[in-house]
Amino acid sequence: RVQLVESGGGSVQAGGSLRLSCAASLSTYSIYSISAMAWFRQAPGGEREGVAHISTGDGSTYYADSVKGRFTISQDNSKNTLYLQMNSLQPEDTAMYYCAADLTDIATIHPRQLMESSYNYWGQGTQVTVSS
Repeated sequence: RVQLVESGGGSVQAGGSLRLSCAASLSTYSIYSISAMAWFRQAPGGEREGVAHISTGDGSTYYADSVKGRFTISQDNSKNTLYLQMNSLQPEDTAMYYCAADLTDIATIHPRQLMESSYNYWGQGTQVTVSS
């Protein structure tokens, strides 16, 4: 069983920054069983979309075009924590942000990095609101 807990959401003005965190705990598997992690977001009335991905083994990353150059995904294996640094935030970034984990390796295979179906564990989400 894998538990993911997000934190760091909040309200900021356009142009501001936030850093989201996702703490992972595993009761059955080792933390090294996680193949990949990602951040997704879902705006009100919208579908969940992949934002950023990281393969935990080699640290390779993959981003949605809408956040390239503004968001950075990273991991701290010593703390079992995933991060999303978000800069130059815009009102269209307003959404509930979720972290997700893949233990099957499927999310490491292009082009599955930002597909919702590639991940089998999800957090509860943290709200990000950006005002103009």
